[in-house]
Amino acid sequence: MPTDDFGLPSESWRWPEHTWRGRIDAVRAGRRLVPDRWPGGARVAVVLSFDSDHETIPLRDGETSPGRLAQGEYGARAGAPRILDLLARYGIPATFFMPAVSALVHPEEARAYTRDGHELAVHGWIHERNTLLGREDEKELTARALETLTTLTGRRPVGIRTPSWDFSDSTLDIMLELGFAYDSSLMADDEPYEIVSEGRPTGLVEIPVDWIRDDAPYFTMDRYGSVRPHSRPRDVREIWTDEFDAAYRDGGVFQLTLHPHVIGHRSRLVALRELLDHIAAHPGVWYATHAQLADVARGVLHGRTAAGSAADTPEHTP
Repeated sequence: MPTDDFGLPSESWRWPEHTWRGRIDAVRAGRRLVPDRWPGGARVAVVLSFDSDHETIPLRDGETSPGRLAQGEYGARAGAPRILDLLARYGIPATFFMPAVSALVHPEEARAYTRDGHELAVHGWIHERNTLLGREDEKELTARALETLTTLTGRRPVGIRTPSWDFSDSTLDIMLELGFAYDSSLMADDEPYEIVSEGRPTGLVEIPVDWIRDDAPYFTMDRYGSVRPHSRPRDVREIWTDEFDAAYRDGGVFQLTLHPHVIGHRSRLVALRELLDHIAAHPGVWYATHAQLADVARGVLHGRTAAGSAADTPEHTP
């Protein structure tokens, strides 16, 4: 009978109950952290994020061909400036999750994010896959990424998104050891929640993501593989519009994960601009960075509501 690395049968149906329960309970969603009202009395929170991966996707896999690197370079050279211009036009803050290697290759871009009032957050060292790393390697790379972004911008990031949303058995402990205030890599809810580990609250706020609200599954192209773009930009805009409308009705959070090298192409930015026009037509929208949303969620966690200091932030209407 084949076994896995832990001496267990590889067939999960042979596992004893304590094994599968232990796996399930390692990282779970705890209390949902939605206030009675959003800052400024807003009806919905809108948080946009951009993963500025650039050249790190091929570099992570040891690919150094000019063609693959150029595909990533497009994000820095064309996509990111267009995105910053678009956000400035609408007066919307956003969060940029940036691998440290991307920031070292494009330091002025990293500084531009914070200079323009956006948030810069950790996204690994070279977009590594955490589940393929040992604990010490994962911790060293995460700490190095945190130090790099702090040195480049003079501001210590408070949030993290694991590369590819890859969450190892060590990831949560590393986040807690390094003092992150929030994570944005998991998918257990539409709304922010506290991460619970083995039945114990951790105090770490999760701002959940989902492939539905990510541009990569709709538009990614792999020349030698089976991945092919299959969606018209306006079809994707319709999906995201429905997601926003539902969040608006629920009084919840609308969160997007985008990539400058993916969404930054002209036709796709048209669809994003049309989505932002749709959102702007609704009263009671609070635009926030992930860090600002995490602050409000933490207020709920500690018995405060958005009526506290965070609620004094006026509703943002472009």
